[in-house]
Amino acid sequence: MPFVRDLQLDTDCPDTRLLVEHVTSKWGVLVLLTLDDRTLRWSELKREIAGVSEKMLIQTLQVLEADGLVRRTALPVVPPHVEYSLTDDGRAAAAHLAPLVRWAQARVGPRVAVS
Repeated sequence: MPFVRDLQLDTDCPDTRLLVEHVTSKWGVLVLLTLDDRTLRWSELKREIAGVSEKMLIQTLQVLEADGLVRRTALPVVPPHVEYSLTDDGRAAAAHLAPLVRWAQARVGPRVAVS
């Protein structure tokens, strides 16, 4: 496949490689697909992503926010209310991940949960 040979994800572009690692990480994929076209609070995200620890969810959200894929909105209320949603780039990344996850689900069948 010429397309695959043309991809340079090592020393040629370390920023690209790092972004791909963030997007395709275990929790990165799940955060992007869970937020897809929704806005959720941290506790709602935690509930919807089975098995993620508080620490990993916080780290993943921070990394994806720094990458410009997740938007964090802190509302000026008491108690604090923070919402997470995808940026345009985050929605584009999720749109590319969804077919990969569908392919994986079809390949392994319903016996394995996506997590």
